[in-house]
Amino acid sequence: MAMLEVNGLSRRFGGLQAVNNVSFKVQEGSIKALIGPNGAGKTTLFNLISGFIAPDSGVVNFLGHNIHGLRPFKIAGKGVARTFQHIKLFPGMTALENVMVGRHTHSRAGFWAGMLCLPRTWKEEKSIRTKALEIMGFLGIDHLADLDAVSLAYGQQRIVELARALACGPRLLLLDEPAAGLNMRETADMSALIGRIKGMGVTVLLVEHDMSLVMNISDEILVLSYGEKIADDMPGAVQKNSEVIRVYLGEEDA
Repeated sequence: MAMLEVNGLSRRFGGLQAVNNVSFKVQEGSIKALIGPNGAGKTTLFNLISGFIAPDSGVVNFLGHNIHGLRPFKIAGKGVARTFQHIKLFPGMTALENVMVGRHTHSRAGFWAGMLCLPRTWKEEKSIRTKALEIMGFLGIDHLADLDAVSLAYGQQRIVELARALACGPRLLLLDEPAAGLNMRETADMSALIGRIKGMGVTVLLVEHDMSLVMNISDEILVLSYGEKIADDMPGAVQKNSEVIRVYLGEEDA
């Protein structure tokens, strides 16, 4: 079953057609990679799906419902969480507090209950803290819980951001270059974590430049070039696709 269906999505910025009539599906329980050269429109496509920018045309359906026009927090509340190409942790907060922010998308206490420190607020906050610690333990970073998030090593910050996204309780997780800036060991660890996340029943759509990681963990690969889809197939078929080879290697080498 297709969890995510993108139909005819387009977005222009002035004279630049960043995404042009892109359609694809992400099957439930799968890992789908989105690849392409720099400037291909990958992050723009992520921003369109997650509500950070609005499309000029096209439809995004998640679990059979149109999420076009919804604000990012509303889309997150429906079960779509994401990370970012450039890490966006909250300064002045611990790693645990950053992860708890993700879990607050499920908060039921309300503004006034929080302001008045009502008992139900304490109970809910304790539950959020427990769940956040559980997720950090799953990802192997619970020992970092009380440390300042932005003072952590780069690779650790990546995993804290991943934990925060998981704390939203997503059905679909969008990962924007999760291995960017990581060394070989950290990249291998990230690949293993993504596999474990899939094992939890979370569907994954990721943008990534590390082709070894992409080929090892992906069930399907979508390839963009200049905002247009040029391939959408299983890894083996994409590797042999002449248009993909031309885009990555150039006409002469291809």
